[in-house]
Amino acid sequence: MATITLGGNPIHTSGELPKTGSKAPDFKLVKTDLSMASLADFAGSKVVLNIFPSVDTGTCAASVRTFNAKASALENTKVLCISRDLPFAQKRFCGAEGLENVINLSDFNTGSFGKDYGLEITESVLAGLHSRVVIVLDENGIVKYAEQVPEIADEPNYESAIAAL
Repeated sequence: MATITLGGNPIHTSGELPKTGSKAPDFKLVKTDLSMASLADFAGSKVVLNIFPSVDTGTCAASVRTFNAKASALENTKVLCISRDLPFAQKRFCGAEGLENVINLSDFNTGSFGKDYGLEITESVLAGLHSRVVIVLDENGIVKYAEQVPEIADEPNYESAIAAL
């Protein structure tokens, strides 16, 4: 279990992030067209997992916008924006914002991604949602970088994540 903060108050997550150098756990998440995606679908590409509580908050929306802007310049890289939001909300947000360089994936139906990656918030008003995390994978699904943002309201370190590619 990891400790992060919400408004300066300590809260916990369900476990620990995958370690650098380890194989990322597989996942099954729902795409905005309601089809399923797995980690295997992105084999051969570098992958940035931009994980957050909800696209309907300012910081989460900012991370999607920022990674969308950076993604256009990244070679052989996919940016996956993952939350427990419904796929409809993810699609609405990106459509309204004109964001086309990220792939939205939802963990709404089982929450297994958050549990398997050790980042589900286990207490507070945000219990059951994902903590703010960025994980960078190489073309073989090996973890090259992992950051769990200490204060949920803060943005991730974009430059460190991009440098890990």
